Amino acid sequence: MNPVLSAWNEASEVAALDAMLACCSARRWAQPMVALRPFEAVETLSLTADEVWGTMEEADWMEAFASHPRIGERKTAPQPTRLATWSEQEQLGASSAGNDVLAQLAAGNSTYEQRFGFTYIVCATGKSADEMLRILERRLGNDRAAELREAAEQQRQITQIRLRKWLME
Repeated sequence: MNPVLSAWNEASEVAALDAMLACCSARRWAQPMVALRPFEAVETLSLTADEVWGTMEEADWMEAFASHPRIGERKTAPQPTRLATWSEQEQLGASSAGNDVLAQLAAGNSTYEQRFGFTYIVCATGKSADEMLRILERRLGNDRAAELREAAEQQRQITQIRLRKWLME
């Protein structure tokens, strides 16, 4: 068994919840994940994470989205947290972008938030700033319902990546 998973299975409820909230900040997702312990295998944890995410509603998605920095920006924290570190790693493609692309992302983020009412969420791992900008521009053509579903799917993908990172600590 994965040693991180094994330790988490035995951890206090508070510690276990903190670990899940770092992967996805929607409490209605994290709490059942903790309640469903123990998990015998990483694959079971991953499948359960998707199943639980599939039961979430708009308020839960919004709670998860709120923890993300805007693409091309960084939320500054007095102490680096696991979540902040992971967000920074995920957005590495934006860190080398030129000022023009960063300005376009900032403008696009603003337009997106005004149009949809939440932060632009994209699974940024492995994507360049230019690619994230193209995705943003395409998604601005969605209606709110379609975009909410797309953003929720992007959050699901991000959560899976973060679960894998956590299990490798």
